[in-house]
Amino acid sequence: MTVSETAAGGRSLEETLERLVADVPDFPEPGVGFKDITPLLADHAGFSQVVEALAAPARDADGNVTVTKVLGMESRGFILGAPAALHLGVGFVPVRKAGKLPRETHAVSYSLEYGEATLEIHTDAVAPGERVLVIDDVLATGGTAAATIELVERCGGVVAGVSVLLELGFLDPRSKLPDTPVHTLLTS
Repeated sequence: MTVSETAAGGRSLEETLERLVADVPDFPEPGVGFKDITPLLADHAGFSQVVEALAAPARDADGNVTVTKVLGMESRGFILGAPAALHLGVGFVPVRKAGKLPRETHAVSYSLEYGEATLEIHTDAVAPGERVLVIDDVLATGGTAAATIELVERCGGVVAGVSVLLELGFLDPRSKLPDTPVHTLLTS
């Protein structure tokens, strides 16, 4: 297990995550291990620490913001990405499941660790040339992140990086993101 270290309230980021992320076996189906972040969300200091750490890849060495938007994937990516966008002072774009956005969209279908899914983005959500940071809770197979990167590229945007709370390294998700910087707070 590796983790990025950041102190908040006297706790390292690793301590915060170990204390506030609960493992739930066999959810949503047998054989799948679910990471429940609701205790983390309920803890102001821990949630703030995680939001700051997830937003960190969108800053250069001098602390300047290097993206114009943060994208979050449905649904826990919304919970983590929107406050990260506020923290950075940039806009937030939701990437939704099929049929949830009201205007013209780009869509990409992909495989999950336990099924199939389709994601959509409004065609005008990211302007050509805009740099974005993609945020989600778990990087498992890499399929959701790869699909989101494809959506950004269809809009003409550039993904500056992917930032996630937890990476399931044993599933080798980075193999689906060979040209994208990936920032992970915790790897298991």
